[in-house]
Amino acid sequence: MTDTLHLDKRQRAMLAEMGVHVWSPMSEAAVMGAPVDGVMQVHAEQARAVPAAPPAVQAPILMQRSEGVDQMDWSALHTTVSACQACALCGSRKNTVFGVGAPAHADQAPRVDWLIVGEAPGENEDLQGEPFVGQAGKLLDNMLGAMKLSRTGERTGEGGGAYITNVLKCRPPGNRNPKPEEVAQCLPYLERQVALLKPKMILAMGRFAVQALLHDTVPDVDTTPLGKLRGRVYQYQNLPVVVTYHPAYVLRNLPEKAKVWADLCLAMAHIQGAE
Repeated sequence: MTDTLHLDKRQRAMLAEMGVHVWSPMSEAAVMGAPVDGVMQVHAEQARAVPAAPPAVQAPILMQRSEGVDQMDWSALHTTVSACQACALCGSRKNTVFGVGAPAHADQAPRVDWLIVGEAPGENEDLQGEPFVGQAGKLLDNMLGAMKLSRTGERTGEGGGAYITNVLKCRPPGNRNPKPEEVAQCLPYLERQVALLKPKMILAMGRFAVQALLHDTVPDVDTTPLGKLRGRVYQYQNLPVVVTYHPAYVLRNLPEKAKVWADLCLAMAHIQGAE
């Protein structure tokens, strides 16, 4: 009956006490999704079809860097770097970039005479999981070829063998410069790589590689132009270090290529003199 729609609260309560249940046509029609007084009620399916707000982007859950990096063998170090979540770069990387070079055997580090240290992975390196690819990588390969080396060649009885890595193992977004806290988190990995590889020569390519390797032994290295640091042999973990420009910088400044070759000749002469 339509008059039931006009019952007040007290009347409805009395009817309820007598066991009479009053149903509102509006409520029934709303449940059925039928028109009521010319108004179509929204179906539950239509309500669910309304796009939900996109979920908030979750920041990566950072974890403390694994303990005992300085005691790890080559395989354990590689595994640890691959799973590292010690800084925010883990949230934007596609691949970690541990390094590439002469093959390792079992858990032993590759046998190499040369360690080339760059700064950080770029976009191509992040996609491929390998350092120094793209045009900068081709230039480095040409440099190694001129030295009778390759990025995958093993050390022979006459020497040789090279390994290529970066200070950072993850790409900074937009290829920006590494932040000090990112370098601090990654540096123990590089330190352990050097300790296991025991190369006869380290080539530090680029400002951030130079600063990371020589920060504790060269005063004002953070503020000294790289050009003024060239032409000398430094020490890192009692191993010789030669400073030179990064291949990506050389591609933008081709006249500097001759300076890089001079740096490589200095490094080769040092190895030959030490043998």
